[in-house]
Amino acid sequence: MISKKLALAAAFALVAGLAAGTAAIAQPAPQNSNAAPAANQPAPATPDMATPGQTSDQNAAAPAAGTPNAAAPAPAATTPPPAPAATNAATSGSNPYGLMALWENGDFVIKGVLVVLAIMSVGTWYIFFAKYLEQSRVLSQANAVEKRFWSSSNLNEGIDKLPKNSVFRTVAESGVRAASSGGSGLVNVSDWVGMQLNRQLEEANSKLQGGVAFLASVGSTSPFVGLFGTVWGILNALINIGMSGQPSIDKVAGPVGEALISTAIGLMVAVPAVLLYNFLVRRNKVINEKLRSFASDLQTYLVTNRGK
Repeated sequence: MISKKLALAAAFALVAGLAAGTAAIAQPAPQNSNAAPAANQPAPATPDMATPGQTSDQNAAAPAAGTPNAAAPAPAATTPPPAPAATNAATSGSNPYGLMALWENGDFVIKGVLVVLAIMSVGTWYIFFAKYLEQSRVLSQANAVEKRFWSSSNLNEGIDKLPKNSVFRTVAESGVRAASSGGSGLVNVSDWVGMQLNRQLEEANSKLQGGVAFLASVGSTSPFVGLFGTVWGILNALINIGMSGQPSIDKVAGPVGEALISTAIGLMVAVPAVLLYNFLVRRNKVINEKLRSFASDLQTYLVTNRGK
């Protein structure tokens, strides 16, 4: 009886052990998710043995380990690189180192230099237009002398034909007064008339030269005024860069380039001043030659026709 029970228990344990073994063989081994399977590597051979409780459909549905589709992991989605940040000049739409920035950020020295250069430029153009109109008026008076004065029948009639504000009329009237006075015992009539005419010519030349010296001064000094503003601006820029402790190229090039605007403005003031000065001086020489020719002819006429 006991042997029968032992035999049944042994048979039951044997059946349970076989069932547990087959279940362990049928279950696939877990794969490591971190390790990527090698592509085109053949799957390990499994024992060709029938597993109880597993159908043929389940075997067909199981994916083969050696296929590339099963082995290749899905590619990760890549995000596009971020767009570069826009520069300050593009976002603001203005130059941070322009003339307006120089005026707004500059101290009293920089502003004083800019104001002085502006006064020089305005004075240059004002004097040029004023002297140009004056010279044009004198040249037109010279043409009137050729047409009216020397074509008259007598000296008084020729003087009356000239305009009252004409410099040639002033010279002619001065010569007539000198000739009518007769001079003195020490100076003859010719020398006396010549002295009076030269005095009038010097006065006329002095009026023509008035203001022209300002153009010469502007042309010679404005570059140095602008250079002083540049040196002062560079000095302040270097001091600020040294205090900030960021000696990079963008910290140096901007302030230094901004300071050079003063030199550029100085040159823009000086170059027109020099050119306009030379232009006015050349026209003054032409007018002086016409005045001297008129005075010389008038002196000859007054001396030769004194007794008539």
